[in-house]
Amino acid sequence: MIANQFPPMGGSGVQRSVKFVKHLGKFGYEPIVLTRKEDGMLLKDQTLLRDIPEKTEIIRTNPFDFTEWKSVFRIFGKILGLKVLIPDSAWLWSVFSRKAAVKTVLENDIKIIYTTSAPYSDHLLGLYLKRKFPRITWVADFRDEWTNNPYILDNPHWWFRTKKEKKMESQVLKNADALITNTPVMRKNFISNNDIDGKNFFVIPNGYDVEDFDKFDLTKPQTARLTLTYTGALYGRRKPDTFFKALSELIFENKIDGGRISVNLIGNYYKEKLQAQIDSFSLTKQVNIVGYVPHDECIKRQLQSDVLVLIEGTGKGSDAFYTGKIFEYMNTNRPVLAILPENGAAAELVRKTKIGEVAHTDNVDAIKRVILDYYNRWCKGRLDFSPNRMEIEKYERKELTKELASVFDRYYH
Repeated sequence: MIANQFPPMGGSGVQRSVKFVKHLGKFGYEPIVLTRKEDGMLLKDQTLLRDIPEKTEIIRTNPFDFTEWKSVFRIFGKILGLKVLIPDSAWLWSVFSRKAAVKTVLENDIKIIYTTSAPYSDHLLGLYLKRKFPRITWVADFRDEWTNNPYILDNPHWWFRTKKEKKMESQVLKNADALITNTPVMRKNFISNNDIDGKNFFVIPNGYDVEDFDKFDLTKPQTARLTLTYTGALYGRRKPDTFFKALSELIFENKIDGGRISVNLIGNYYKEKLQAQIDSFSLTKQVNIVGYVPHDECIKRQLQSDVLVLIEGTGKGSDAFYTGKIFEYMNTNRPVLAILPENGAAAELVRKTKIGEVAHTDNVDAIKRVILDYYNRWCKGRLDFSPNRMEIEKYERKELTKELASVFDRYYH
């Protein structure tokens, strides 16, 4: 299992890999993980290490990541890592990890190689190994799209880099024995953009681990203020502007008592910039920047909330993906305010699981209607809802790992 992003690295990108590692043994597979060393990691969450079975072998190699340079070299390092290296800042790691990867394959009689992105350099290391050991089964898993990624479409690379990355992407897609991605729309995009038939391309979404909730009290809290919690990143298209505007207008119009509503933002943010934005909407007393917290603390805070907030931006390609926290929210039994592209994959999932109400990202009036509805129901003590548990249970991590194991079973040579 080649996963540059792996615990104790924090953030949403590691969840999928660590949960697969946790559960694969139940389905007859023993993962050996090749990842990077901890040195320089900007975001750590030691609690995630608890999910890794004790017997799991983890091989850590030097990260060679310029973006983690500090002090006066920080900006220069980011330019090198994000603009010069192709396809991403992990390219050097993937090259200098080849020796360790080959050694691991030979010493352990490896039968299957699983690579996961981002970073996409994970797949380039998989491609190298597939060419060196063509009889080994290679499964490439894309948590997000590559050259069609919405964040790249918004900030496109130079034409020569785009051309090179498209070639890299095509080589990965055409050499891997099996391919996996997160949503049906992503799968469709990969197939149509890369001239492949898609017969070996599967959809395994992210999910939630029911065991993450075992030690918490799941009963609904008795709060003095309607508490809304957003967990996750805010960058690129994913902005809180329309949410802040809707809440600010409701308070200004006296439809909501500003003293009876509270918003928590949990994630890794540039706090000064975000606080300035909060202040500009006159929400200083309502919105609290919690910052990044360990995964179990994040779940605890979700369960202490009345309403959970999802935010995803609009634009080309935004209909293709689910925002990561949607799955964890599913198991909280808290209603969701889903500020999403209304015709996208995430909105469809919210409706199918009946975990909340969707308001289109750019529709402030629609967002206001949902907030006001939740607020009025909370005031009356009637903030209840009935999610579709049968649908939700399809996204439990163990069930999704079973799907991954079935792909391994099918393509194992």
